[in-house]
Amino acid sequence: MTEQVLFAESIGLLKQLIATPSFSKEENETAELICAFFERHGVRHKRVGNNVYAFNKHYDDSKPSVLLNSHHDTVKPNKGYTNDPFAPIERDGKLFGLGSNDAGGCLVSLIATFLHFVDKGGLSHNVVFAASAEEEISGVNGIELVLPYLGNIDFGIVGEPTKLEMAVAERGLMVIDCVAPGRSGHAARNEGENALYNAIDDINWIRNYQFDKVSDLLGPSRMTVTVIGTENVQHNVVPSTCKFVIDVRVNELYSFEEVLDALRLNLKSSFKPRTTRMKSTSISLDHPLVRAGMALGKGYYGSPTTSDKALMPFPTLKMGPGDSARSHTADEYIFLSEIEEGIATYIALLNKVVMS
Repeated sequence: MTEQVLFAESIGLLKQLIATPSFSKEENETAELICAFFERHGVRHKRVGNNVYAFNKHYDDSKPSVLLNSHHDTVKPNKGYTNDPFAPIERDGKLFGLGSNDAGGCLVSLIATFLHFVDKGGLSHNVVFAASAEEEISGVNGIELVLPYLGNIDFGIVGEPTKLEMAVAERGLMVIDCVAPGRSGHAARNEGENALYNAIDDINWIRNYQFDKVSDLLGPSRMTVTVIGTENVQHNVVPSTCKFVIDVRVNELYSFEEVLDALRLNLKSSFKPRTTRMKSTSISLDHPLVRAGMALGKGYYGSPTTSDKALMPFPTLKMGPGDSARSHTADEYIFLSEIEEGIATYIALLNKVVMS
């Protein structure tokens, strides 16, 4: 198929995906759509959970493999939508709809790229594709579930909206639940120990703490308190506990354990990380995939957001059409030209690493 045919097929699939709700853990119907698309194009594929994967026709166990991956789940639409989030609307060169930018445009561009290579012989690498679930919630039934079925992957491309620039590093994410202790009492009699005030003391320390090591690509590591609350429903009771949540974004110079050690030394509150799976990752600027991107005139940067890249035990490049500033916004959209350019860029990139 020519790139123009691949582009037309991609837009058709993306419109179907937009019209089909696929919130995290509820991606069954979009998984079926992707399977049906592969069936129509004669691509043998498999499914595990709501993840769909496929191998190129001439897959050879003796060769290294490159993974093409993006996700097909979405967040729920926010209340600012003026369009129907599930109506794929073309207007002024844009395609509107929930998941169009994050990460539908990347997903269909990578599917088109996979179709371009699926029947080709004489490749230096196998080409493996995976459409993963639960990316938006870092769920355990997403990319981690499907990775064991994909064989030995040498390196990969993770499709996320980056304006087709190369995100060679990304911050790690750790969410921590905290509980500040106190003792209940009557507010009018100044009784008890106010857990909310104890929480504020800890929050002020978190707000002012600065990590010493600053990354050239990712800048400083950061901690941000994003949620706070007590069990109280009455105004006149001193709260005995106060719960708050810390959003931690680390650069590649810090481990999560180092962050937790700092909290242990300085917080009065008890705390527990929800997970330590989403570590900071990077790919060498000397990697053939990155060098190929540079040869195409692509720039590189460190991404402040975290993706399924964090869960892959091999070098990965995060790159794709669209703009992350549009992700999770009302009336989300992607330019049709961005998808067309995405397909061409992915194909050109792989030509440099699998046709060598």
